[in-house]
Amino acid sequence: MDFLADYLPFAAKALTVALLLAAPLVLVIVSRGRAATRQEETRLVVRKLNERHEDARLSLEAAMLPPREFKARMKQVAKARKGAPAAARRLYVCNFHGDMRATGVSSLREEISAILGVAHDGDEVAVVLESAGGTLHGYGLAASQLERVRARGLRLTVLVDKVAASGGYMMACVADSIVAAPFAIIGSIGVVAQLPNFNRLLRRHDIDFELVTAGRHKRTLTLFGENTSEGRAKFQAELDEAHRLFKAFITQHRPGLDIEQVATGEYWLATRARELGLVDALATSDAFLIDRMAEFDVLEIRSERRRGLAARLLGPLESRLARALERT
Repeated sequence: MDFLADYLPFAAKALTVALLLAAPLVLVIVSRGRAATRQEETRLVVRKLNERHEDARLSLEAAMLPPREFKARMKQVAKARKGAPAAARRLYVCNFHGDMRATGVSSLREEISAILGVAHDGDEVAVVLESAGGTLHGYGLAASQLERVRARGLRLTVLVDKVAASGGYMMACVADSIVAAPFAIIGSIGVVAQLPNFNRLLRRHDIDFELVTAGRHKRTLTLFGENTSEGRAKFQAELDEAHRLFKAFITQHRPGLDIEQVATGEYWLATRARELGLVDALATSDAFLIDRMAEFDVLEIRSERRRGLAARLLGPLESRLARALERT
């Protein structure tokens, strides 16, 4: 026990010195980790869907045909591929899976920039879109990326297998044609905002909340302050203005729509949406793309971000250190 009594103070002092010496090293590692996390390689991956579709068919034939017959079949395919000229027209395919902040726009903009750099007259672009919407500014930017395709004079088709609602439909309406699977969800042309208010709870526990602003409408509704009728009215006016701009944007791109009928915030299945003019044709994205393979080279374009070795190694360490610092 005497040994422990003498040893523990020494160990505590040694640990303190070690922490002081290690602190600068930890800061350097965290700093480098942040820099490395930002250093990501972006590359475009291109797949020719014509060949992918044919390879899938050949895989099935391999299971059905006798080995000798299938070998002869493969020789025919190889000879045909070698001698076949490239299609005169190309259909470029992008995929957009939206979240609340439309973060996929960073990849979409790179894919579209690459396509516009190589596309020729007669080429087309298809976007397989799946989104239930999100922030107005995020989806406004995403829709603007699709407008670049139209401005370039290329025909744009948006393909919806599951959902294109709210901001997702804002993107879709830019297209020359919207093709949706029969049970896809379409519409939700409206604007919504909601937040809880804890002011009464704070007052019940004698907790004051101070909110200081400069500008009459710098803050309208708050989480913790006492909301006023004037603030609610201003907030509603802002939502109404956003809805007005949303409707005007859709009318600009689909002037045949009865916008007051469809801009109620509700949604429809694609079969009904077609009757309302929100959709032009009913089909899955697979059916649409396979049908185009007879006329087009169908090229799927994907932008992939590959983090460097330093970012992969230091990124998790940085996250753990950040969480530890948050808890202290």
